[in-house]
Amino acid sequence: MEASSSGSNIPAVTNGKTKIHHAEGTEDLQSNQLETQISIKPDVQRRDVDFSEILNAIQEIAKDVNIYFDELEGVNSPSKDDDSLLHHGNLTSTSDDASRLETVGEGVPDKNKSNGLYFRDGKCRIDYILVYRKSSPQTEKREVFERNIRAEGLQMEKESSLTNSDVIFVKLHAPWEVLGRYAEVMNVRMPFRPFNPFTAGAPCILVRCCFLNGHVLEINGQSRRSRRKIYYLHRRHKFMNRIERQISRFRGWLPRKPMRLDKETLPDLEENDCYTAPFSQQRIHHFIIHNKDTFFNNATRSRIVHHILQRVKYEEGKNKIGLNRLLTNGSYEAAFPLHEGSYRSKNSIRTHGAENHRHLLYECWASWGVWYKYQPLDLVRRYFGEKIGLYFAWLGWYTGMLFPAAFIGLFVFLYGVTTLNHCQVSKEVCQATDIIMCPICDKYCPFMRLSDSCVYAKVTHLFDNGATVFFAVFMAVWATVFLEFWKRRRAVIAYDWDLIDWEEEEEEIRPQFEAKYSKKERMNPISGKPEPYQAFADKCSRLIVSASGIFFMICVVIAAVFGIVIYRVVTVSTFAAFKWALIRNNSQVATTGTAVCINFCIIMLLNVLYEKVALLLTNLEQPRTESEWENSFTLKMFLFQFVNLNSSTFYIAFFLGRFTGHPGAYLRLINRWRLEECHPSGCLIDLCMQMGIIMVLKQTWNNFMELGYPLIQNWWTRRKLRQEHGSQRKTSFPQWEKDYNLQPMNAYGLFDEYLEMILQFGFTTIFVAAFPLAPLLALLNNIIEIRLDAYKFVTQWRRPLASRAKDIGIWYGILEGIGILSVITNAFVVAVTSDFIPRLVYAYKYGPCAGQGEAGQKCMVGYVNASLSVFLVSDFENRSEPTSNGSEFSGSPLKYCRYRDYRDPPHSPVPYGYTLQFWHVLAARLAFIIVFEHLVFCIKHLISYLIPDLPKDLRDRMRREKYLIQEMMYEAELERLQKERKERKKNGKSHHNEWP
Repeated sequence: MEASSSGSNIPAVTNGKTKIHHAEGTEDLQSNQLETQISIKPDVQRRDVDFSEILNAIQEIAKDVNIYFDELEGVNSPSKDDDSLLHHGNLTSTSDDASRLETVGEGVPDKNKSNGLYFRDGKCRIDYILVYRKSSPQTEKREVFERNIRAEGLQMEKESSLTNSDVIFVKLHAPWEVLGRYAEVMNVRMPFRPFNPFTAGAPCILVRCCFLNGHVLEINGQSRRSRRKIYYLHRRHKFMNRIERQISRFRGWLPRKPMRLDKETLPDLEENDCYTAPFSQQRIHHFIIHNKDTFFNNATRSRIVHHILQRVKYEEGKNKIGLNRLLTNGSYEAAFPLHEGSYRSKNSIRTHGAENHRHLLYECWASWGVWYKYQPLDLVRRYFGEKIGLYFAWLGWYTGMLFPAAFIGLFVFLYGVTTLNHCQVSKEVCQATDIIMCPICDKYCPFMRLSDSCVYAKVTHLFDNGATVFFAVFMAVWATVFLEFWKRRRAVIAYDWDLIDWEEEEEEIRPQFEAKYSKKERMNPISGKPEPYQAFADKCSRLIVSASGIFFMICVVIAAVFGIVIYRVVTVSTFAAFKWALIRNNSQVATTGTAVCINFCIIMLLNVLYEKVALLLTNLEQPRTESEWENSFTLKMFLFQFVNLNSSTFYIAFFLGRFTGHPGAYLRLINRWRLEECHPSGCLIDLCMQMGIIMVLKQTWNNFMELGYPLIQNWWTRRKLRQEHGSQRKTSFPQWEKDYNLQPMNAYGLFDEYLEMILQFGFTTIFVAAFPLAPLLALLNNIIEIRLDAYKFVTQWRRPLASRAKDIGIWYGILEGIGILSVITNAFVVAVTSDFIPRLVYAYKYGPCAGQGEAGQKCMVGYVNASLSVFLVSDFENRSEPTSNGSEFSGSPLKYCRYRDYRDPPHSPVPYGYTLQFWHVLAARLAFIIVFEHLVFCIKHLISYLIPDLPKDLRDRMRREKYLIQEMMYEAELERLQKERKERKKNGKSHHNEWP
């Protein structure tokens, strides 16, 4: 090749090296697999590229190499991210790196033998592990099962445990033929070889080209991690170069997209960058197969093996099949796929790369150092499967959507803080030193000045202010927007993960259902095979009994709440007579705080009982399949725990202080205990305390149990191993031994994780008008929750089976139900629990601005006095009369005291009857509830209508992909037929009626 005129750059590819000619000399750069020379003679006068010459050169390369054109990059847009994490000596290609992460590699069987991921020969990778005990009595069933496993083509190897000779590990490996056969049966989608427009049917090529100053500066193949961009700049003055270096150094200090993961740290997930199609052995040449050992990733291999194990017979009989039944009857103790090695490494991931996918997940997902970064959902899906990937995708989406809700809730709280000194109601309460309030309990509670509740009035204003109604409407709309946009997000994920056309397989019948109804059979309309049948009358009777059990347990919850109410009534008098002045003066707050803590303990104890009752009732119903059983159990557990968690909150929000009567005629429980009244500053402070304490304690306890329990169990297991075998022996344990000593995943799968978040969603939306800081607390908890769950999945649990799912299942319907309930409860909280409506009625009807259409703070003058009624002290009942006569306030016994209500004075024609203002407030409350609900529901339905479930660009992409796949298949098939035709001509054979 000839070099161009001096002062210009000529890139050339020679024997795998790219040469860039400078005026000073030549710099050699490693390329990947290109052995063709490219010569470009740039025009000195023009800086544009002769694309025809480039395309001709690339077409020559395309005959032997697979290429793909990436985007063109210019001089003025150098990317810092490309080289920030690349180090010399670590420039491996993506395909090589993926192979290294998928398997230790070919030609190193000695190393494979020692890592515990392969058979003894170091070549066959372990796809699944079965564990049993030699002392188990089910030997015959196990032998038949294993013999049938071998007949299916799976390879098997057994190994005794190093710590317990009674424990036997069965290692299973699926050869390529078995994987291909069952991948076709299961419709596993794999990367499809696309059509290359440059070569008119040649294989697709992966080439990266950078055009700069009119020249090709880089032709780099196959690897995103290996690309090294070389930018050539014309000779400039040293001063300008020095300034540019300083500017580049300064920009290097600034974070660039700090929430995104470093792309150089993640492997190239090839299946997400290619079209996919259901695997077919007849069209195997259409798929991108670099290495048969790594074509199916580990999660897919384990899923295929599990599919086989679920259909292998262990005993003669039409229904004596499946691994699940053997696990149930004790033939096998455990069954699980292996983790891909250790999650820790002595070397840094930035300098030496990830040892395996588990190590990569730990470093970029489960580590606390990346708490602020996005989740690597594609890698989670690749390692744990679509079902777990969808859970973390939903959790991340929910957490992200909490940011605006938390910001607005914090704004409402700060608005209350900033307007606190201008609030006329709290000013009047704090200045009301001459207003004496009636005792809030019998005998021991003293008279008190209204000004003593100044602090509580100010705290109430922080949550009950002018922005509360806006926030209630916002949260109702937010819940709808969250669900609607999640449907769109789920659609995008389903498209990216090839779940759009995936349909669940026909589920197997549960063994319990089969054993119960094996005598009566009918034809399955789908499979056409006879199967056990449950009569309609039997099913209805079982559902009625189950519903009765649910109703009984709800009554148990109500009884527990009733016990809490009695505790509050009795304790408030006890605290009022307490020796300590601090408790005596704050008896109502102490009562509320201790009642909430006791209520939390009762909630946690009843949760244990509810789980056992839900299991009993669900098994009593005899669901036909596992998904029906799971949905029934999920609905019962959610209903039990939701009622258990929120029953006391509903009592405080809507019943506390509403049906107490008035002084002299109090309503009593069992004609003995006087019902509890609200604090003189209102009932909202009690609701805030209830929600804050329950939410914080519940989340703290859940996080401790999620991580603390498996940590303690695994620590105890490691401690016993160290005592029995020494500390050095543990490091030499094979991977199956290490995974066996980890905790198995929850028996109910992701139920506990979803339930915790759904209950939190209820707390965040249902009573959010009374506690605007709930979204903020939920956001902080979820940021921790994501990393806790990730750490638990990666380090503390055995690797779960990679299951597929299209959505989050029944939980979405529960979320929609909570969203509807939140509109109703928030309407009642604003109208009934808070003082928003009474203040509004006073401002427009009874205040200084009555009839003027104004409602500012100046219109609230006199509101406190108008909201209090007068009571004659001599009208107290004997059992309610306080021990003190109130002489400490004025030097003489009190004649009158005040209480919160709208009633006539004692000397009116109808003593203590309701005033006209009471009926105005009641009518306004009912009107507000109706208007609020209808308005918010209209907004919710309008938003649901306006936001399509499928984004338009995604719909277009799906149509485009469908069209392109048809074209690719046609072109690939045409290419194959043309090759066959050429081969026949070369061999001197000709056939008539050939096509094309």
